[in-house]
Amino acid sequence: MNKQDKIYVAGHRGLVGSAIVKKLNEKGYSNIVKRTSKELDLRDQYAVNEFFIEERPDYVFLAAAKVGGILANSTYKADFIYDNIMISANVIHASYKYGVKKLLNLGSSCIYPKFAPQPMREEYILSGALEPTNEPYAIAKISAIKMCRYFNEQHGTDFISVMPTNLYGPNDNFDLQTSHALAALMRKIHEAKKNNTSVTLWGDGSPRREFLYSEDLAEAVVFLIENYSFADIGEFVNIGTGTDLTIKELAELIASIIGYKGEFIWDRSKPNGTPRKLLDVSRINELGWRAETSLEEGLKKTYRWYLDNVL
Repeated sequence: MNKQDKIYVAGHRGLVGSAIVKKLNEKGYSNIVKRTSKELDLRDQYAVNEFFIEERPDYVFLAAAKVGGILANSTYKADFIYDNIMISANVIHASYKYGVKKLLNLGSSCIYPKFAPQPMREEYILSGALEPTNEPYAIAKISAIKMCRYFNEQHGTDFISVMPTNLYGPNDNFDLQTSHALAALMRKIHEAKKNNTSVTLWGDGSPRREFLYSEDLAEAVVFLIENYSFADIGEFVNIGTGTDLTIKELAELIASIIGYKGEFIWDRSKPNGTPRKLLDVSRINELGWRAETSLEEGLKKTYRWYLDNVL
């Protein structure tokens, strides 16, 4: 990319999109196009096409999505599959139709089978049944990966897909009804300390999860779009840290950062979700990128942001 190229970041106000915009600005890219969901409904094909006709972006980061944790995924199944398929289909098709030089599509590690071998390699996609609690979202994300691949193969586009692990950081969603596990944990533990109460958490705390700081992900995707093409990467590449911990260990680490010394109550009537989700990150490491922010450091930064911005 050249510094004067026009770059569209879809989903620029979210956890991932805001980190990408910050990283692009740090690297001197100033011609960045942004639209809020109120200004541009990415589910509306006509509106998306009109936007691409008007703006003609050279590069696109597809970070817009309807996202949430187990509760949101289980409750709004139709919304999750419809909204995410429409968003990706419209943006990917318009990028082809209006001559985008390169697109980077953000996926999710939930695309892998529930009982995939660990750590999960890129070739494990579609090798088994998905986790039922987030199957609608996963199917939408798999569709976007395949769409990028087949547009590349049929039309000669250069659309890259990446599969990040669980993310956290500034601009995360801390709403207990729709947030992911880490943000929900942080808010619950903060409020328990403030109110001197116990913390009730879903499951038994045994599932193992990998977490990546959002600004590390932004560094990775800008690195990839600057240096690599679909021909180099293939269908998609994992992005993560290559290390994991149990949800119980995560809760204890967040509690130590917040200074909470109360009790955790595990509600075993609620689902655990996938037993383990650890990405094999050997390919992204071989391409020249490695995560730099430790989980403890990233959690401290995120908690400071929560105190300064959410409260």
